[in-house]
Amino acid sequence: MTRNLRRALPLTTLLISLSPFCWSQSSLHPESWGKLDGKDVSLYTLKNSSGMEVKITNYGGTITYISVPDRQKKFGNVALGFDSLAGYRDKVNTGYFGATIGRYANRIGHGTFTLDGHAYHIPTNEGVNTLHGGTKGFDKVVWDAKDVSKAHAPALELHYLSPDGEQGFPGNLNATVRFMLTEKNELRIDYRATTDKDTVLNLTNHSYFNLSGPASGTILDDQLMIAADKYTPVDKGLIPTGALDAVAGTPFDFQKLTAIGSRIKDNNSQLKIANGYDQNFVLTHPGLSTVAVKVVDPKSGRVMELFTDQPGVQFYTGNFLNGTVHGVGGTYNFRSALALETQHFPDSPNHSNFPSAELKAGQEFHSTTIYHFSTE
Repeated sequence: MTRNLRRALPLTTLLISLSPFCWSQSSLHPESWGKLDGKDVSLYTLKNSSGMEVKITNYGGTITYISVPDRQKKFGNVALGFDSLAGYRDKVNTGYFGATIGRYANRIGHGTFTLDGHAYHIPTNEGVNTLHGGTKGFDKVVWDAKDVSKAHAPALELHYLSPDGEQGFPGNLNATVRFMLTEKNELRIDYRATTDKDTVLNLTNHSYFNLSGPASGTILDDQLMIAADKYTPVDKGLIPTGALDAVAGTPFDFQKLTAIGSRIKDNNSQLKIANGYDQNFVLTHPGLSTVAVKVVDPKSGRVMELFTDQPGVQFYTGNFLNGTVHGVGGTYNFRSALALETQHFPDSPNHSNFPSAELKAGQEFHSTTIYHFSTE
């Protein structure tokens, strides 16, 4: 599996793409959330004709709210989050709720990788390792925003220029994330990026879902399918060992719909290391025409299907949620939500047998993830 890269861009195009963006905000009716780093922070609402709503703030490229109907056609929010900028800035809230993650989503062992013969060092923020881009990743910056809506397709585009050397990563990186809501109750996220120096890149969204609603109980009764016949086991620091292990015969086999809680307490060393599920699954057939993940909530009847062209998805069962975080809907307790992070594999720059996470100068990275909501 390889990255989705386009042919090299002309130098003039690349230089133009590196220019600062000054974008207006219009028909999405942004709600002011204050200022940070001299920039306006706003909340944008995307709504389709059937009543589905998605709210996104340009702070961290963060999805704060997703309202979809249940089997009784009653709308309700299914995403954990906060109702103000202060909530996301609170140091107690370290869960990356709904945020765009970069430059490198997930973990880099010892915060170090080698590229083109040069060793790069990224600030460590999870013991001796780097998690989700370092001490100030894309989740903690204010993105420039642009309304790119079309008829029957409200859309918000966010842009961030990450300068060469930010958090130790090489290259001036132009990152763009477009969120679009369709009439089919699909939230589509398109990621694009270019760089003027060889670098590594792994972009994802870190939304937490509870299809019954935030703070409505655990997700252990939810039925889960992940179209993956392998996963990447981890060491005690949650860094991949480099192995690609078969899921068959293990608690990691979700190739058919299975209750999340049915095996989470099994005497399995990987489950013990993570205190639940927090591993990367190797998708068998990544692509936008194949369901990569399906979640069914028996209580509400809500169904979420995930499509992605990325090679992996990190399945996480909210193992750190312990009742100390209070967000929209109430208190977020242990295993009260799940995250499904479409991605390249954790620590890929340090494992030559993993799909490459390298983005070369002049190339364009493009990836898409779609969340489709329905009921049964």
